[in-house]
Amino acid sequence: MAQRPVFTPSLTGPLLVSTHHIEFQWFPGMSVSQAQKSIDSLHQRTVEQLGVDTVLEISSKSKDTWGVRLSAFNLMIKTDRYEREFSLECAFQSSKVFEHGGPFTDLLGARSIDAKRDERLNQNGRLIKFQYFDVDWPLEPRTAFYDWLYINALHKQPELADIVLKYSAFSDIAFNPARSINCQAYAAALYVSLHKRGLLTGDVIADQAAYLRLIDTGAVNHAHENTERNKSLFS
Repeated sequence: MAQRPVFTPSLTGPLLVSTHHIEFQWFPGMSVSQAQKSIDSLHQRTVEQLGVDTVLEISSKSKDTWGVRLSAFNLMIKTDRYEREFSLECAFQSSKVFEHGGPFTDLLGARSIDAKRDERLNQNGRLIKFQYFDVDWPLEPRTAFYDWLYINALHKQPELADIVLKYSAFSDIAFNPARSINCQAYAAALYVSLHKRGLLTGDVIADQAAYLRLIDTGAVNHAHENTERNKSLFS
């Protein structure tokens, strides 16, 4: 048996995303087919325990082509102002600033897997902030920057946003909260919550300060545990 978090949008109360730790049968092995057996088991247990009827696996291992497209490796960010397009993964990794180096903006042009594995990300001391097109982002709330990238990427692609809004729960079979902080499945659930609560205003989408005010209330800070320059960059 194994355990993975499944994230559901919370549409009432102070918590924007609920995290459910689901036990399921794990199928060992590195192949996609083995991962998909584990996903099937996780989703079956999720339906049984939570009573939801639609669960989307967001990862490159997903059986659903939309789930693959919505993964950080494949979800593209389009910036009209800078006339650039790159994956969310590249945006995130290229924005890291360490004690002794960064941001490594050349990673915007890399493949997602190469950006994630770039040696410089492990050779320059501790992470101190993010810097995205000259705008600094703090490390707290913990997942704020990553989630903001995801929300904005969806906002620019209504077709993908509409798909996400059809689902009641989200998983990422590779995400282990003991080893990682940011999660694409969590970010998708957050998008649904904000959208259905009517909180995705122009200010939240475009204004860093407005976005941070919204989420820096305890509702999403440390939400994975669940125990959990005003400037538009996407115009």
